[in-house]
Amino acid sequence: MGEIFERSRVVDAVGEVLSLIGPLGVAVSIGVLIGWMWKPNFPTLVEYLSKSSSKHSWPNPIINFNSFKLQLPTFMSLSDDERQSDDPSLQASLSTSDCRENSEHLTVDDLEHLCRIVEEKDGGPAWFQVMDRSALNMTYQAWRRDPETGPPQYRSRTVYEDVTPELARDFFWDDEFRLKWDDMVIEAETLEECPTTGTMVVRWVRKFPFFCSDREYVIGRRIWESGRSYYCVTKGVPNSVPRHKKPRRVDLYYSSWCIRAVKSARGDDQLTSCEVLLFHHEDMGIPWEIAKLGVRQGMWGAVKKIDRGLRAYQKERGSGAPLSRCGFMAQINTKVSADYLRYLEGARSLSDDETLDLAEKPSKRSVQKILIIGGAVALACSLDRGLVTKAVIFGLARRFVKIGRRL
Repeated sequence: MGEIFERSRVVDAVGEVLSLIGPLGVAVSIGVLIGWMWKPNFPTLVEYLSKSSSKHSWPNPIINFNSFKLQLPTFMSLSDDERQSDDPSLQASLSTSDCRENSEHLTVDDLEHLCRIVEEKDGGPAWFQVMDRSALNMTYQAWRRDPETGPPQYRSRTVYEDVTPELARDFFWDDEFRLKWDDMVIEAETLEECPTTGTMVVRWVRKFPFFCSDREYVIGRRIWESGRSYYCVTKGVPNSVPRHKKPRRVDLYYSSWCIRAVKSARGDDQLTSCEVLLFHHEDMGIPWEIAKLGVRQGMWGAVKKIDRGLRAYQKERGSGAPLSRCGFMAQINTKVSADYLRYLEGARSLSDDETLDLAEKPSKRSVQKILIIGGAVALACSLDRGLVTKAVIFGLARRFVKIGRRL
C-alpha cells in the first residue's frame, strides 16, 4: 500500500509539472531571451578609453587639448613660422580624402608602439649589447634581440655633438640629400604626401651585394612632436605599386627614431647635443643568421657614413641652401603633449580587446544572471502550485545560468 501511495504522489506531481510545462517554458524562455539580448552599456572607464581610442580623442585629465593637435586633418594646424615658410609652389595636390587614407596607415597606435619601445615597456625579449664605440663628436651603442618569430630586431643610441634635433629630423627625412651620401639607396621617389599631417608614402630601391638582387621598399612615414622631441615612424605600408621580379619587394620593414636634445658630453650642462634612438627590423628575404653576420660586419662603417652625411647636411643648410620638398615635409608634425606621451608609455598594458574581456563581460554576465534568477523568483512566487513546481522553476533557472556562463 505504501508503494502504491508513493506512486500516486509521484504521478500527481508529474501530472502537475506537465500541466505547467507549457506556460512555464514560454515564461522562462522569454525571461532568458530578455536577459541575453538586453546588454546594458555601462559607462566604464575602460569602455570610454576603448571607444575614444578609435576616434583619437582622449579624456581631459590626461590630455591638454590646447597643446595636443589631434591626428585628423581637420584638427591639424601649422605654427605661424610654418605658415610663413609654406611656399605655394610646394603645395601638394592631394585631396582631403587622400590625406585621411594616408594617415590611416600611420596612427596613434604607431606612436604608442614607438613610445613603449623607447621606454623598453613593449613586453618584448631582453636586449643584449652588440657594440659600444665612439668617434670625434659622436658616440654609438647598439643592441639586438631575437624574437620567437620574425627577423632580428636592432636598437641603437647615437649622440651627435653640436647638432639640433630639428636638423637630425630633416636629415633623415630628406631623400634628395640621401642620394648624395647613402650609396645603398639608388632610387627614391615620393608617391603620396599629405601637407596637413606630414604623412608621406615613398618608394626606395636599395642596392644589395652582387649575389642578391636589389630590394624595393614602399614606406609610409610620419612625425609626432612633443616639445623638442620627435617621434619619427617609418614602416612598410599596403600599396598599389606593381610588383616585379627585380628589384625584390620587402614588405616587412620597420625603422623608427626618437630624436631629442640631450646634454653635451663636454660637461657644460647645455642641451647642445642630439640623441637619436633607432629601432629597426626588416625581412630582406635572406637567412636571418646571414643577415645578422652582415649587419655585424658593416654596422660601424654605416654609422660613420651617416655621421659624415649629417655633417655635410649641416654645412649645406648653414650655407643657406634651399630646403628640399622632403625636408619641408619633415617640418609638418603632429604635436602631442608630454602628458599624452606618458599616458601612452604606461597606461595600456593590455590590448583593448583583452581589457574589455576582463572588465566588460563580468558586469554583463552578472546582470544577465540577476535577470534570470529574478524572473524565476517572481514566477515561482506568482504560481502557488506546491513545492515541486517551485523546485522545477529554480532548477531550470540555474541550468540556464550555467549555459549562459559557458557562452
